[in-house]
Amino acid sequence: MKSRRFRAMLCLATLSLIAACEQGSGGDPTPAPATSTTEAPDVQDYESGPESPIMYGLQVPPGATQLGPLIRYRSTRLIDAYTPELETAQAQRDAEARDKAAEEATDGTPPAPPAPTPEDTRPSDDSFKLLEDPPRPDSTVSLMRVDGKPTEVVRRMLAQIDALLPASSVVTNDLSRYCSSSGRRITSCRLSLRGMIAGDRDVRVTMTVDPGDLATRTSGPSDLTRPVMTLLVEYVGEPREGQLADDTGSLEEVEDIEEVPEKSDLIWPKMDEDAPRTAELLNGWTAPSTATILLSGYRPGFVNVTTARAIQADLVAEGYIDDQAGEGGAVRKDVVEDLNEVSTTYTTQTKDGGTSRAVFVLSARGNYTALFDYPATN
Repeated sequence: MKSRRFRAMLCLATLSLIAACEQGSGGDPTPAPATSTTEAPDVQDYESGPESPIMYGLQVPPGATQLGPLIRYRSTRLIDAYTPELETAQAQRDAEARDKAAEEATDGTPPAPPAPTPEDTRPSDDSFKLLEDPPRPDSTVSLMRVDGKPTEVVRRMLAQIDALLPASSVVTNDLSRYCSSSGRRITSCRLSLRGMIAGDRDVRVTMTVDPGDLATRTSGPSDLTRPVMTLLVEYVGEPREGQLADDTGSLEEVEDIEEVPEKSDLIWPKMDEDAPRTAELLNGWTAPSTATILLSGYRPGFVNVTTARAIQADLVAEGYIDDQAGEGGAVRKDVVEDLNEVSTTYTTQTKDGGTSRAVFVLSARGNYTALFDYPATN
């Protein structure tokens, strides 16, 4: 588990980055709104290129660009599996605190005042910090913009998934197997497969591609009129067993898609412009002025933003979840100290029975919030 010294160093690095950005922009931490529907912010500083690792050997394929960091969080199943152990540790800590207070009262020692906890201190400590070995995140999302030829980029991603899950027999030369279309024009793509990978690990991989709104010929805000692709990789086996192996690795025998022609004859529609940053997304949610949109999508609904200050990014996450929660809906919060980042995940059931998730990521590179909307399935 990371020490408090690491947390201090991470926050110091982040504050230094923010100060540099504010100095370079005249001290105004609030990004200016776009002046036209097609104007997008300069997001080069937040891009990760091809071959950036995702999980289990999967990488950002050539022709795609990841915006922001990987979004990593603990699944509900993982949290539930470790909650009894956490509750035991909390009970032991509380008992020790009561014994110490009773001993000090007997000795006449005045109790120490509680440490101040300002409401604007973000993020919180790891939710499982009381455990000697807190569970690592078991779910990872990569949010990508497709800059190359979409058919080739998607096929390269399919080839990687096929190499990871060879028993699933992924079809890499026929996009019609995974993409819906209207008049030969692709409207959306989705592939979700579950299988065993090397090391007897039970995983699920879900890939989606959204070319934009075909009816209005409009991409989501900040998409640069390009398709957007998401890749969700989850460990779905027994939660504790998933903690025993390494999440990294490399793929072998990835198919060279250029050697086999694509046969669906489907077309990627061209978008005329991006929607403005003020557009309604995710069941009516709109981005606040403190947030710069890095990438967004309609199917599935997601938005990835960056902010000048950590508290702003966390408030974006909290505000979105509060808006999406059903009447009396509970919000679940989980904080993960992982690698060089601290991630805070909020999850709730929506008014229509679906799920909304918001992940605030504090890293040395900046502050990010990714919002997701998953409608109820019949």
